[in-house]
Amino acid sequence: MTALFNPLKLGALTVPNRIIMAPLTRCRADAEHVPTALMAEYYAQRASAGLLIAEATMAMEGNSAFWMEPGIYSLAQVAGWKLTTDAVHAAGGRIFLQIWHGGRACHPLLNAGNQPVAPSPIAITGDEVNTPQGKQPYVVPRELGDDELPGIVAGFRKAAENAKAAGFDGVEVHGANGYLLDEFLRDGANKRVGPYGGAVENRARLMFEVLEAVSSVWGSDRVGLRISPLNSYNSMIDSDPVGLSTWLSTRLNDFGLAYLHVMRSDFFQQQSGDVMTPVRAHYKGVLIGNMGYTSAEAETAIAEGKLDAVAFGTGFLANPDLPARIKAGAPLNQPNPATFYTPGPEGYTDYPAFSSL
Repeated sequence: MTALFNPLKLGALTVPNRIIMAPLTRCRADAEHVPTALMAEYYAQRASAGLLIAEATMAMEGNSAFWMEPGIYSLAQVAGWKLTTDAVHAAGGRIFLQIWHGGRACHPLLNAGNQPVAPSPIAITGDEVNTPQGKQPYVVPRELGDDELPGIVAGFRKAAENAKAAGFDGVEVHGANGYLLDEFLRDGANKRVGPYGGAVENRARLMFEVLEAVSSVWGSDRVGLRISPLNSYNSMIDSDPVGLSTWLSTRLNDFGLAYLHVMRSDFFQQQSGDVMTPVRAHYKGVLIGNMGYTSAEAETAIAEGKLDAVAFGTGFLANPDLPARIKAGAPLNQPNPATFYTPGPEGYTDYPAFSSL
């Protein structure tokens, strides 16, 4: 394994390896969405990643989709996240914050009774959301007016400012997995007319406005973007995911981002296709691949120039020292899905390090 351990220039950062920790929702914040000391311990344990990408974090109040996920809109949350960034930096790591709006994946029981918002009034089907009253079906969202969208952009801008105050090294804009920006982007969820609907350049408008706003805070070389053109999670679909990926990767060259982070497949295998090849062909910046890569496949893809880095999700969740294990060819801990979203340290900070085995 040599390619995985070559340094990489990620925008303003130079990282020591190409093993990235993917953003993973773990629901360990408190009831006010304030990050905890336990979260600081968790991320610091994983600081040997080339880059840590912290979990989906609410850019704006009142848009909870996971009940106990963190936010970045209050002073208490900024202070809570400062525990994590200080711990990661003390351990020699680098960390970006993924800023996010849940869109139609939010639920009134998580948000003081407020109806979720989306580009179009289309509910998520085939799944339920965890709430204080147990699993509940998703509700039909309210269609956002065009005049409300500058407020969404401003919310992301403020979240970027707060992330800087909390000591992060940059931010990743969450444009994937059926949340608000992805809902606008893909035509299965966006049925609106006007400047934010219809043609692909209109559907991408909100995402681009958010990238511009966030880059005005950080500089574009400390901003990443995550997309999932094929993923059907949260009832998502697009009529032409390969065409969308090709168009988007070409246009994103204008932004000078630190990286583009692409989820290459579909959790539920409802949609298939190769989006990575056209993205690599058209996107001129740093490309991070994600979803189902083994270390061997990641090594080969990087060595062959198909990718610049790979983001590992559950591998990092269960193996705090994943880079050391990959380098040594050591066996991996197996993740326990039963503790992915449960409170406390079990299945969170108690996975053993290779050196302790």
